[in-house]
Amino acid sequence: MPGSLEPLDVGVQIPYHFRCPISLELMSDPVTVCTGQTYDRSSIESWVATGNITCPVTRAPLLDFSLIPNHTLRRLIQDWCVANRSFGVERIPTPKQPADPCVVRMLLNQGSSESVAFNLRLSALRKLRGLARDSDKNRAVIVANNAREILLSVVFTEVNSNSSELNHESLAILSMISLSEAECLYVATVSDRVGYLVELLFHSNIDIRVNSAALIEIVAAGIRSAELRAQISNVDGIFEGIVGILNCPLANARALKISIKALFALCLVKQHRNKAVTAGSVPALIDRLVEFEKCDAERALATVELLCRISSGCASFAAHALTVPLLVRIILKISDRATEYAAGSLLSICSASEEAQQEAVSAGVLTQLLLLVQSDCTERAKRKAQMLLKLLRNSWPEDAIANSDDFACADDVVPF
Repeated sequence: MPGSLEPLDVGVQIPYHFRCPISLELMSDPVTVCTGQTYDRSSIESWVATGNITCPVTRAPLLDFSLIPNHTLRRLIQDWCVANRSFGVERIPTPKQPADPCVVRMLLNQGSSESVAFNLRLSALRKLRGLARDSDKNRAVIVANNAREILLSVVFTEVNSNSSELNHESLAILSMISLSEAECLYVATVSDRVGYLVELLFHSNIDIRVNSAALIEIVAAGIRSAELRAQISNVDGIFEGIVGILNCPLANARALKISIKALFALCLVKQHRNKAVTAGSVPALIDRLVEFEKCDAERALATVELLCRISSGCASFAAHALTVPLLVRIILKISDRATEYAAGSLLSICSASEEAQQEAVSAGVLTQLLLLVQSDCTERAKRKAQMLLKLLRNSWPEDAIANSDDFACADDVVPF
């Protein structure tokens, strides 16, 4: 039950028929199955998803898995919530119904048919995009109706000025769904297709740029062939395009999330990391680092550590005035993974630059590292911290050295 309903055990009793027979909690989206019983949508979907084919109450076989919204019961529950507002009950929102598969098929057919007028095709794709944006359930319905193959065909075959809007709408939908490896190979094995996506990274519309970056990341992450991944990351302008999104003043949370995912996926190819450095990824990462949400910050720091493993990347990070103070400040602040990546990056930078060692000590890295080795962080993070402590030992203030006997650094630590 939602946290706002916790006082109900004392102040008010939920009517029996308002509770889901499976979860025994207040229903927020009641639906009726073919046996006539009503359940909360999420509960009955989970029941069926685990392999059950009978009605939980009657035990009769579910011959039809259709879920019919019980609008009357939902309205009664909403009215009851309003009537009991004084007990801390919040009104349940009216849920959006999942997309109708028949409507999805119609929109796909209309949007992909060359015999249909351009405006009607565009309208159909925009409606489909709206459905995809609404919910995961809608995206699942869209994928189940062969949408990926159809939309990929539109994106890469309708490449003339008259139909560019069709490409862009199809691309927007594809950016919200996953692709199979075969579908990723459909894109990756044809250089013109990858080249077209890279061209879109420089479009005047930031949303089109972001959608293109999203599809590039999906494809790069979805193929197992190291050779193909290397080919993608070697395309002229691809790093410049991704870094351009990171640097864009109009970049919103989604743009930052997708661009860092794409940059990380491309930087996994070791032989082309120098292209990322040349494209300006180092200042872009450091300047945007504090704006990323937790998961994206972890990915950004992982990218920093990857780039620190090449000499040009390490030198570029060391030359940026904010790199060392920012990495020191981030240690222990975001997550165990972020701590590990930040410590690894500092280790690489300080190993290559005595000036960076002094910067790190001035920024308070010793205190951070001593706390780290006593924390519950990962063993790899602790090993990196121990290596960094050993590296910086000659730079420690005398009082720190005198009080550091409890934090001896092992000589046999293996770098990450």
